[in-house]
Amino acid sequence: MSCRSILDDYYSCAGCGTHDPKGFQVRVGFKVDYLPGLWVPFQPLSLLGVLVPEASWNPGVIFVWTWRHTRNIYRRFGSDTVSVVPFISGAPTIYTRSMDVTKQVVTVGHKTGAFAKTDDMGRAFLFWGPSIVIAASQDQWRKHRRIAGPAFNNDTYQLVWNATHKVYSDMIHCEGWAEKGTMNIPRIQSLTTKFTLIIIATCGFGLPFSWGEPPSHDGQMSIQQCMEIITLRNTFAIAAPKWAWKLPLPWVRQTRQAFDTMRAFMNSHIQARREAINSSADDDTSKDILSLFVRASEHDEGKRRLDNEELIGNIFALLFAGHETTSHSLAATLGFLSLHPSIQDEIVEQVHEVTKGHDNSEITFDDYSKLDKALAAFYEGIRMFPAGVYLIREAKQDTVLNLSGIGEEPKMLPVKKGTHAVVDMIGVHYNPQYFPDPEEFKPSRWYANSTGNAYIADGEDHTGFSVGPRSCLGKKFATTEAVCFLVLLLRDWRVEPLLSVNVSTGEKETKEEWRERVMQAKMTLTMGVRDVPLTFTKRV
Repeated sequence: MSCRSILDDYYSCAGCGTHDPKGFQVRVGFKVDYLPGLWVPFQPLSLLGVLVPEASWNPGVIFVWTWRHTRNIYRRFGSDTVSVVPFISGAPTIYTRSMDVTKQVVTVGHKTGAFAKTDDMGRAFLFWGPSIVIAASQDQWRKHRRIAGPAFNNDTYQLVWNATHKVYSDMIHCEGWAEKGTMNIPRIQSLTTKFTLIIIATCGFGLPFSWGEPPSHDGQMSIQQCMEIITLRNTFAIAAPKWAWKLPLPWVRQTRQAFDTMRAFMNSHIQARREAINSSADDDTSKDILSLFVRASEHDEGKRRLDNEELIGNIFALLFAGHETTSHSLAATLGFLSLHPSIQDEIVEQVHEVTKGHDNSEITFDDYSKLDKALAAFYEGIRMFPAGVYLIREAKQDTVLNLSGIGEEPKMLPVKKGTHAVVDMIGVHYNPQYFPDPEEFKPSRWYANSTGNAYIADGEDHTGFSVGPRSCLGKKFATTEAVCFLVLLLRDWRVEPLLSVNVSTGEKETKEEWRERVMQAKMTLTMGVRDVPLTFTKRV
């Protein structure tokens, strides 16, 4: 007996596949062909799939990373699109690393309504309120996009560039780097996390915080502490019943304080902006994103206006996306640059060329478009450690996907309403079809004048900022901040791996051993690199 697709009754069709004890392989029949894949207890992105530790029988939330060398599902089944069929919990799912299939799901599916975001996959952000990040319907997305879109403009990016300059100077002064020739940083994220938080606090909320005075609310827990706790405890926040928040456990009390402080922080600043905008106190000159959001919402009418909950949802999404993801990407980029001193030198040489003739060799926002080597390094860091691992969509109606490659006979896959389609960005970014030598850090693949991959530099297909009409609004916000930070840092400092020493033998690890130990993924709300230890030596 054959099944029509994984989209018809998957509980019954799972049993008619073949069970491979080593890999839980299930081949499920289609009208035209079959789609090979995994037969597992839990959908890897379901709550149980996340909570149960990774094992041979439970792939885990980032199995596409942990299995990419040993049990790569695409190589294993000889297809860039495979199935993952759970037999206990979760929806039948299609995983793909094909950009052709991605466009059908994300771009065409958005326009036709065949695919849309799932409600449950946005729980971590929905906890704070509706936002552009999790809007499921096109009408909801357009409503939020109408308010959020205009806030991302050249005035905002100029503000980001100037703030990055100031915060970099504050960091060098407050951390005591100016007096030292060498700095060992056991965890570069301790700097990148604080840096990106202050930038988003300054440019996102208009708060005048400096390196020595991180943002807090009424003298309580700092916003940086809140974000770290929220990141670590997001699964508890999503899954825990109300009574669990009242348990007399220290970590529960700390979690509750972090969430309460963050909500109070956002509420107070939204209310202050509303009052200023609705009085003569608002002179229409504030360029921070919160002011632009609130002003646009207040000046809109009827159902298009965002209420407090919607504003908080959007601001939290901005705060989180502009903070954690950029911090992770900068840490990964610096980690890889530490292994490639020649690429550092190329970036510094370009900085000197661009600023030749400037007063005091000042680097300005007008130079941004000319600093493509720093931008390429950042893109490559994102490619190798994409913060957004998955683009998740749900079939909202019965439809079909064409799985055939270029020049092949059409291979149509029936997709039933309710099936999940997951674009695996790790799979895409490590797909040799798009990126030759995908394990190598090669920023040159992003250069606009690269003859082989010029289409990559100008297109949206292979970035870590999502694809299609719902790609990240904050892309240039992040790249402006990153380019400014990287060129300032690399102009002044040479970056090297901080190698560990074997206590027994006294021998230092090699750079290859350092990379194998350090440059590995970890997952919170988004994916990042493990703690990256680096040494900074002042350039003469």
